[in-house]
Amino acid sequence: MRRWLKALIGGVATALAGAVLGLTPVGAGFEQEVGLRWLFKLRGAIEPPPDAVVVAIDEQTGRHLGLSTLPREWPRSVHARLIERLVGLGASVIVFDFDFARPKLREHDLAFANAIAEADRVVLIEKLSAKRQPIADRNGRPKGFVWVEQFIPPLPSLVEVAKGLGPFPLPKMEASVHGFWAFKPSLGDAPTAPAVALQIHALGSYPRWLQLLEELGTAGVDDLSRGAGELSHASQIRELMRHLRRGFKKDPKLGAARLRQALGAGKQDLTPGERQLMQALVSLYQGGDHRHLNFYGPPGTITTIPYHAVIQRDAANREALDLTNKIVFVGFSDLYDPEQPDRHNTVFTRSDGVDLSGVEIAATAFGNLLTDRWLRPSAPLMGTVILAIFGATMGLAVYLLPAIAGVPLAISLAALYGVAVQLGFNKADLWLPIAIPLLVQLPLALFVGLLGQYLLERRGKRHATRAISYYLPEKMARDLAQNLDPGAVNRVAYSTCFASDMAGFSTLAETMKPKELALFLNDYFETVAEPLKRHNVDVTEFRADGIMCAWTAERSEVSVRRKAVLAALEAVDAVARFKERHALARSPLRIGLEAGTVYVGHAGGGGHFVYSIVGDCANTAARIEGLNKHLGTHLLASQAVLDGVDKLLVRPVGEFRLIGKSEPLPIVEILSSEDSATEAQVLLCERFAEALEVLKTGQGAKAAELFEAVLREYPNDGPARFYLARCRRYQKSSASDFPYIVSMDSK
Repeated sequence: MRRWLKALIGGVATALAGAVLGLTPVGAGFEQEVGLRWLFKLRGAIEPPPDAVVVAIDEQTGRHLGLSTLPREWPRSVHARLIERLVGLGASVIVFDFDFARPKLREHDLAFANAIAEADRVVLIEKLSAKRQPIADRNGRPKGFVWVEQFIPPLPSLVEVAKGLGPFPLPKMEASVHGFWAFKPSLGDAPTAPAVALQIHALGSYPRWLQLLEELGTAGVDDLSRGAGELSHASQIRELMRHLRRGFKKDPKLGAARLRQALGAGKQDLTPGERQLMQALVSLYQGGDHRHLNFYGPPGTITTIPYHAVIQRDAANREALDLTNKIVFVGFSDLYDPEQPDRHNTVFTRSDGVDLSGVEIAATAFGNLLTDRWLRPSAPLMGTVILAIFGATMGLAVYLLPAIAGVPLAISLAALYGVAVQLGFNKADLWLPIAIPLLVQLPLALFVGLLGQYLLERRGKRHATRAISYYLPEKMARDLAQNLDPGAVNRVAYSTCFASDMAGFSTLAETMKPKELALFLNDYFETVAEPLKRHNVDVTEFRADGIMCAWTAERSEVSVRRKAVLAALEAVDAVARFKERHALARSPLRIGLEAGTVYVGHAGGGGHFVYSIVGDCANTAARIEGLNKHLGTHLLASQAVLDGVDKLLVRPVGEFRLIGKSEPLPIVEILSSEDSATEAQVLLCERFAEALEVLKTGQGAKAAELFEAVLREYPNDGPARFYLARCRRYQKSSASDFPYIVSMDSK
């Protein structure tokens, strides 16, 4: 398979892994818990909108006010005083994040209700009860469950006078808060407290709002109240918001292009503040039910004022507490106590364990709605496409390019992607996938790509080794594939050299065409090489019609000599079978064996080398192989080769001073293994040894008689014929001493 196709498959696999993971709850949770936290941490805290203020109750508030440290024990008249003070300071909307469902002292509850009515700007939180309700069949047996949600409103006396009511449930994932509801679809599109606060805050611009809705073509706009004065009760506010929500839902694209036109900078009849409010309201009704919180920073980032600092009327606080047109959220928020009652784990939970309070999260949600700056996560399709493109790019870069270029390129592209995602998050509140690409797809692409490249390289080396092994020993081929320096595999070693030759090759070559001769030779070499390979030959060198090979070791070893002898015996048998396949191959195989030290390595020049066996041992093996022609034998070896090699039928054939050698060399013919030796072969060895021993004593005439006797029983025995002829020559000569050592004058 071509590399680019494998790279494409690797890229597609990486792309699919990220895309599929991104569509699963596990992937979504991973992006939210890891990726989103990462983006917030790198961005850090940002300036919150000045319109949202938290009035915080902490463990010190009761002491400052001379009350109990437990706010639930306070008389509600204290909250009435707070409302009066906030109205006096110019607050636009006051949101109480408290549970007012249970009555207390009547006069204090009444004072609180009167203060709410007088203020005409108070939003109260409705508790939300949610539980699984069992379902039974006709016989009363349980058959399942249904999820039931319902409001637990404040006291009726408070509901009657509240300007707005709304729940504020916080969806959690892995015990962390990342989003909020603007509308709760399970409760009939009920607006939540931050959304209600925004709508009440915008009532001062209600006529302009109606005008904008008419310009946008909002469905049902004619059914709305024509003035803010008609929206005096929480139920009317809720009905208005539900009506608007339904109208915007009927036309999901409502306001996209028309909003830019209606709220364009050229509209001189809108102040910047009104334009922001109109944009915020359109985004509120046009956007999804669930929004992702764009946190401003750690606890206390949103302006936080102690409860007692507002309620105590001292001159020092008057100038500092300017709450004109501010939306005030009142609730528990202790910036020092990790165990505060209303706390939620977020991306900005401090290292000392202090979490954001519920009331600060409500203020954060309101700030997001007012500035139209909640987080915009990528749509599922867009996120899938991004993950697919990123994964494919990483996979292709790492697999297709060499590792030295592909890995840095992939890491650089991933870093650029991370920077781009972070910039989009910082500047446009855009939340794109980052954890899956950088922590899953990039490592996966690097692993798969580098593994693939490793396998490709290993396969390439394997192919190179296989190709080189056609010309070099397999071990040397592996070494050469790892190290391209030819000299790295050169060495001097102890060896048993094997030299062979095909008798009568020149005559045979004259009768065959070159191609036929090449095929014949290849078959011949394969026949001889097969037993050599079976006995783990280290070096094999083909020379014309001959073979020179060697078994090597660091030092003299019997195993090296035994392998060579056994391989030679099997090669003789293999060539006998070869001659049965080829009628023209009538001549026998001749083999010579010698043991000693050789140089094994590359020899040559001009940039071209052959892997060769060089040394006296190799030359001697070739001379011993040539001796077969004179003795009429097939397999000869020096006595040194047989040192320690047993279970063979051998016969010494004398001492020979080979051509080019100054010292005589004892030569032995190897006939077979002991197991396969015939009785005739054993008897031949005995009879020949007797004749040779007599010859060694200088009794040429008697030795001749013994050799003649051997030939009468074994007429084809070459060594006996050689020595008989030699004896007769010396009998005719005038020499007094019969030379036992044979000096060869030809190869």
